[in-house]
Amino acid sequence: MTTIPATFAALLSGVQRPGDFVTAGTAALMTPLIEVDGVGPIALPLLPIQAEQLTAAAERAPYGRGPQTLRDESVRRTWQVDAVRVRIGGRHWPPMLEDIVGRVAAGLGVSGPVFAELYKMLVYGPGDFFLEHRDTEKEPGMFATLVIVLPSLSAGGELVVRHKGREKRLDLRGGDPSELAFAAFYADCVHEVLPVTAGHRLALIYNLVRPGTERPPQPPDYRRDAERVTVFLKSWGAAAGPRKLVYPLEHAYTLAELDFATLKGADAAVAGVLAAAAPPAGCDLHLALLSIEENGSAEHSGSYSYRRRWEEEEEGEFEVVEVIDRLASLTGWRRPDGTPGALGPLPVEEDSEVSPPGALDDLVPDEEHFQEATGNAGASFERSYRGAALVLWPRGRFFAVLSQGGPAVALPYLDDLAARWEGEGGDPASPLRAEAGALAGAILADWPGSGWNGHGRLLVLLTRLGDAEGIKTLLGRIADGDSLTVEDAPAIATACGLLEPERADARIAAIVAGASGRAREACCALLLGVARAFTPAARGALAGAAERLLDAFPEANGRPAAPPDARRDAWPVVRWERSLPVTPHLVADALAALELIAPPLAERLAGRMLAAPKDYGLDAVVKPAVFDLMDRPEARNLAVVERLRNAVVDHLLARIVEPLEPPKDWRRASGLPCHCPQCRELAAFLADPSRERWALKAAEQARSHAETVILNAQADLDVATERRGRPYTLIGTKNQAGYDRRVEQRRQDVTDLERLRSPSVFR
Repeated sequence: MTTIPATFAALLSGVQRPGDFVTAGTAALMTPLIEVDGVGPIALPLLPIQAEQLTAAAERAPYGRGPQTLRDESVRRTWQVDAVRVRIGGRHWPPMLEDIVGRVAAGLGVSGPVFAELYKMLVYGPGDFFLEHRDTEKEPGMFATLVIVLPSLSAGGELVVRHKGREKRLDLRGGDPSELAFAAFYADCVHEVLPVTAGHRLALIYNLVRPGTERPPQPPDYRRDAERVTVFLKSWGAAAGPRKLVYPLEHAYTLAELDFATLKGADAAVAGVLAAAAPPAGCDLHLALLSIEENGSAEHSGSYSYRRRWEEEEEGEFEVVEVIDRLASLTGWRRPDGTPGALGPLPVEEDSEVSPPGALDDLVPDEEHFQEATGNAGASFERSYRGAALVLWPRGRFFAVLSQGGPAVALPYLDDLAARWEGEGGDPASPLRAEAGALAGAILADWPGSGWNGHGRLLVLLTRLGDAEGIKTLLGRIADGDSLTVEDAPAIATACGLLEPERADARIAAIVAGASGRAREACCALLLGVARAFTPAARGALAGAAERLLDAFPEANGRPAAPPDARRDAWPVVRWERSLPVTPHLVADALAALELIAPPLAERLAGRMLAAPKDYGLDAVVKPAVFDLMDRPEARNLAVVERLRNAVVDHLLARIVEPLEPPKDWRRASGLPCHCPQCRELAAFLADPSRERWALKAAEQARSHAETVILNAQADLDVATERRGRPYTLIGTKNQAGYDRRVEQRRQDVTDLERLRSPSVFR
């Protein structure tokens, strides 16, 4: 079955001849010796004083009209110096000119010997120009004109060349004082020189001649090819198919030289056909850099001879086994008019978009690196390919193409559309609003889901656009398993303001049910944000989401509560991962949210916290959560906060009244977790009231084990290694660190108790 990329490539295969009607470029200038009769040597870049001398020694340039030679400054205004008065010397000039002639011959698609014959030197001053005209063939074999613009300080004076409905505008100002610019075009092409707006322009005009008696070469005519491609592109745009077509070019180009005007050979010919065919077919055409990155597994292909550890493997000693990851992408966008395209990196779907199919297979990599096996990892490789491609898409699929680049590419464009729509007044019937809605739909269709943590940014844009349906879609994606972060919560809460409270409850409840097992803090922040955004009368509609949140917190058995009623039975069972920590801020947000929505649920969570000290430690979780809530003016006087505060006060009082005195002998706590013979001996030492020091003369492994046990048990021992004799000896000396910790705990308990009892926090 013929595919769209295959058909597209077959059509372009008919563009047999490389070249175009005009070609241009730049070249580094090894300054030649240029002398003009009546003026003398010419300095480059052209000096203003010498520009005046040249015009004084030159004559007004005429133009031809049929057999007549006329002078009319309303048609042509410039100065000319005949070739017989110009001498160009220096050993670098002949090879430089030969290189330029070779480049323009290739650009024009001309094979065989070509030579350049100097015809005129032209000087353009401010306001000088030459209206649209054609050059005459001034000698046998002449087929084109070569223009070499020497370095000078000037502005304006662009060369415009037209041929059979196509036009190219060339700015031939050299970008550097040590650089010249050149252009060549077929003699029968209509062209003009726009007015020079500042400075002077110095140009050498050459006739390009191909010797022989055969008919001189003619500009390529791809009108029929372009017409066939236009018909094809229209049918593609009207039917299903790939979002874009990627046509890899034959030649390599760097970002600096990537331009339609500098394409070479057949690349230029194909680009010319597409530049003519795409606009009437309603398609956009771009030029882009094409990059492919690969990595995967490799294996050693050479002998495993002895190698010192500092010697590296040679690249040739490995071979690729399997490609694991491969990514083809497009960057560095250029439009046919030479301006940069406003696009970021876009991926290439190689199976459906590359024309011809398989064009990116079996490429020779530009870079390839192998990494030898280390540890449990086998040998691996990384390699890359660099090229360029012509890229087309129907204008109606632009948003679909843009969304292929992911949020990083598409969201800035959506942000710009939203800002422009808001700037013109935010009319819901505006075409900009329709465009933004279409792009938002394309983004949602390609949304990366669990691999992307930027839902908040899209939700903010959907909220600005008032896109309730888009908000529902994205919230549904989050509920179904997309990533959810604390940073997303404010945006979701704001977005829910566009939904009816009942619909918001259903969406938030589904998100909490689906995400609370993996993103509990985000769920708590989300529900609190939504509750704050809703009016007190509307908060009751969030009861379902509140119950889902409560289900995410463990009861005394360390598991979440089972749904107690039919409504909650309709939701998926909340899965709570015990590995997720219960943090003070987490429970503070949860309590604040539940209190705003359904105070009895907040009371149930508080009771659950007090009944499950293993999951909700009074010191580790409950106390700091109470302090957190006391710092929130809207929460400090809640009944649930008072209940938890009282529990913490009782806990601190019970610990404060416990006796506190330093140890009277050397007896220390010996609750060691290990019961190996060595640790049993250590435990006996700790319990002995008369012994201060303990020595373990043993191998390093045994000493390390003892140190680890002492550290983990926080035993009242200072340890040091005595490095005399073999094996070394671990020395343990008793201290009163446990007592010091209790003293510090007592000080902190008193401080915390004063803060909890302070009346100022409950005003």
